[in-house]
Amino acid sequence: MPSASSSPAASTDALTEDWRNGGFGLYVHWPFCESKCPYCDFNSHVARFIDHDRWEAAYLLELERYATLTPGRVLDSIFFGGGTPSLMRPDTVGRVIEKARALWPASNSMEVTLEANPSSVEAGRFAGFSDAGVNRISMGIQSLNDNDLRALGRLHSVAEARAAFDIARDRFERVSFDLIYARQGQSVEAWRTELREALSMAVDHLSLYQLTIEEGTAFGERHERGLLRGLPEDDDAAEMYFATQGICDAAGLPAYEVSNHAGEGAESRHNLIYWRYGDYVGIGPGAHGRITLNGQRHAVENPRAPGAWLDRVGQGDPASWEPLAPEDTATEFLMMGLRLREGIDPARYEGLAGSPIDPEGLAYVADLGMIEQEQGRLRVSEQGRPVLNAVIRELLAR
Repeated sequence: MPSASSSPAASTDALTEDWRNGGFGLYVHWPFCESKCPYCDFNSHVARFIDHDRWEAAYLLELERYATLTPGRVLDSIFFGGGTPSLMRPDTVGRVIEKARALWPASNSMEVTLEANPSSVEAGRFAGFSDAGVNRISMGIQSLNDNDLRALGRLHSVAEARAAFDIARDRFERVSFDLIYARQGQSVEAWRTELREALSMAVDHLSLYQLTIEEGTAFGERHERGLLRGLPEDDDAAEMYFATQGICDAAGLPAYEVSNHAGEGAESRHNLIYWRYGDYVGIGPGAHGRITLNGQRHAVENPRAPGAWLDRVGQGDPASWEPLAPEDTATEFLMMGLRLREGIDPARYEGLAGSPIDPEGLAYVADLGMIEQEQGRLRVSEQGRPVLNAVIRELLAR
């Protein structure tokens, strides 16, 4: 682990302070689930026994380690992700929050999010999480169709999801939930109906993801063997995407990011730190971080195996630290920032890279109508958003 005093000095104050444009957050990874969903490529594991005391001690030790490197930073958000963090003990969640607040000054509107699965057992723990300091729940509902839930490997029913959601809405200031579309056998009209049903549940934030088949997952293996049948054709999946935009816009939940929709002021503050390219501490197995020390931004990555991470915490810093070159930080900033509807400030890119975005590449995608430039901001157009990755490749290719 670099020390705050040993990192290379920044060439300008702008680089030293660039992370402030995005803020400062804390991500805590809980790697355990009750079962492994066949589409999931996250770092999640099923374990018969979990030593909760040891995990809590490791988290608290890591917080102290990072606070020594980043003293005085204002903490804007804490996010408990996974895995299934709602399987954590509420008192462990509370101690992590309490410790973080003791180590860093907290913003007046600090967001504390916990991801939850909507089983009735976990819903009964919501009171404990609320008392612990969680003020936002992100719930993995994934579908409002019982047959599709079973196909996705989910352990809850639609009725359980609705009941858990109602309890969460009564307990927490803010509640979001996830849905997956372009599922096996799903028609465009069926998705329209399901999305309207989701919007009727009086939420102010939805995360809506198109099903992607990831290598190394159970779905990936089935797809490779030709056994994952009924996936929508590309044209139907594209129509589902555009239907999603129109229906959510009409309901007052426009997309502020490629897959995330929210009412005004209800955006995920933690995820905005990522997309606005702020700094964030990541603790837990497989967790990533971006930490700027004296003008040098570092990519920080923890070992994925839960046992290996725990063992290495006891021996010192478990993470690997990689200093990022200026062109790499600029590339990351561009890739993250263009996911947002608000886009990026090109001058910030130039400050990171030491040179502006290539004018030829910029002119090319502008001529195609894929980007817009307005009031000092560069953003991907509505036409360009479905092919965002291709737009970014063109901007970086030259």
